[in-house]
Amino acid sequence: MSAYAVITDSDNRMLLPHWMEQGFGSGWTVPGGGIDPGEDPADAVVREVFEESGYQVEVAELLGIDNLVIPGERRTPSSGRRGIALQNLRIVYRAHITGGELTVETDGSTNDVAWFTPSEIDRLDRVSLVDTARRMAGVIS
Repeated sequence: MSAYAVITDSDNRMLLPHWMEQGFGSGWTVPGGGIDPGEDPADAVVREVFEESGYQVEVAELLGIDNLVIPGERRTPSSGRRGIALQNLRIVYRAHITGGELTVETDGSTNDVAWFTPSEIDRLDRVSLVDTARRMAGVIS
């Protein structure tokens, strides 16, 4: 299970980190990620957003839950479970920035972070969760 945040600014730009998995793939994504055992999903998304963007956020509302099944042959090598299918429930929240400053994560799963307008997002190499989250939040071009 994982938790993600849709974060927009007053110009309707959306915050997206750039995900990369060595030897597997990359793309722009929604800030967020895995929930630690026993961690509340809303706390997880606050932690993940800070790690990936440098921003402190407050969760405003639950936008929805998305179900993703990753076939075993598509699992990342680092998972150690290649060949075993994974079902992932992705909890998507709307969140608002309360502090911090834009900072690129070091030694993590992302290597960049930036703000994009809806039309810019349409042209990005992005993971499917971006479009799912945009639909949930009504942030489309």
